[in-house]
Amino acid sequence: MKVRDRENVNLALLAMACCLLMLLPLVTTFDDLLTTWALQLGANNPLQSFVPVEARMVVGLLGLAGIRAAASGNHLVVWDGGGAMHTLFISWNCIGWQSLVLLGVSLITGLRGRHPMEARVQVVVIGVAGTMLLNLVRVAAVAAIAATIGVTPAILFHDYGGTLLVILYLFAFWTFVQRWILGSAASDAKEVVP
Repeated sequence: MKVRDRENVNLALLAMACCLLMLLPLVTTFDDLLTTWALQLGANNPLQSFVPVEARMVVGLLGLAGIRAAASGNHLVVWDGGGAMHTLFISWNCIGWQSLVLLGVSLITGLRGRHPMEARVQVVVIGVAGTMLLNLVRVAAVAAIAATIGVTPAILFHDYGGTLLVILYLFAFWTFVQRWILGSAASDAKEVVP
């Protein structure tokens, strides 16, 4: 990828980030729309089965950060510095399935064109793995905020900060992918073709 093309991509990403920040209430509303559709399709029951697994993984992340936590089914318990216990309920809607839908939409638009199959597979695998890790970090951040700052800031972060994290992740992901995977795959293809 040429330097000029990278600059254009970066400027476009910056412009889109500014627009998305201004449209954050609409993005959150879209999230609510996805939730309504999932309820109508009955997707909440299978998604709920992932919650206990994610809760245990979040406990592991919190332990790495030095925050005392425990999980039981759909509940996550964190202790603050004073020893007070805060119980958090993780529902099927908190595990981050919406960010996987947004990733899917971005993959459909971002992988248009003539990219080698190997590069496409790499982009999808990295995108899905990164999105799943981001969702674990997001839930762990909500719990960490509840344990260190308080429940009200944790709720605000859950409602708005999580959405911002997903948006920032998608921009960072596509910047990385365009520079290191799709850009190098295109230059490799040019070298092969005489």
